[in-house]
Amino acid sequence: MERLDAPPDVVIRRLPLYARSLRYLLEEGVHSVSSQELGERINVTAAQIRKDLSYFGEFGKQGIGYDVEKLLNHIERILGLTHKWPVVLVGVGSLGQAIARYEGFHSQGLQIVGLFDADPAKVGQQIGDLTIQDFSQLRAVIREHHARLAIIAVPATVAQSVADQLVEAGVRAILNYAPVVLQTPEDVWVRYIDPVAVLHSMTYYLAREGGE
Repeated sequence: MERLDAPPDVVIRRLPLYARSLRYLLEEGVHSVSSQELGERINVTAAQIRKDLSYFGEFGKQGIGYDVEKLLNHIERILGLTHKWPVVLVGVGSLGQAIARYEGFHSQGLQIVGLFDADPAKVGQQIGDLTIQDFSQLRAVIREHHARLAIIAVPATVAQSVADQLVEAGVRAILNYAPVVLQTPEDVWVRYIDPVAVLHSMTYYLAREGGE
């Protein structure tokens, strides 16, 4: 029976990890997997996997495990990956260019439909099939493609202003690479990727090992 309570955000964050591991299993020719085997691949307990999936229905059979392809299809539907999601990228410096050239987006249900930068020297440059546009064109492109996802790769000093304009244009989910916490409405989801902060969280342990 499907549970009626909404899954916690931490569960939603784990679903893409499950999907990725299931894709790898299919590539390896594995068609059935137990929760124990799946958990070992991503350092999650079998009990946790069963609990996470129970928020969305019954997928496996006791003593048999999960049909890898069917479970992957279920998770992709849960995540909304049965169609392409248009994404706009703001900030096309070195980091933004690397993001724009990443080939993994298209194969995973994401399609960058617009590149934007405030630097006149970058506007007009081509990256793949896309031309970098002036930031003034952002709203029109978002509306044209009905884009609700955006990636921010701009300096911290302008990240909040960019986020405000993205939200005003209809974006409802932002992946932020700028090292600053964004203030957004409650109905806008924000995720952060800050390599420096993550590395600092690990230097703590290294410092302790070194006796500092």
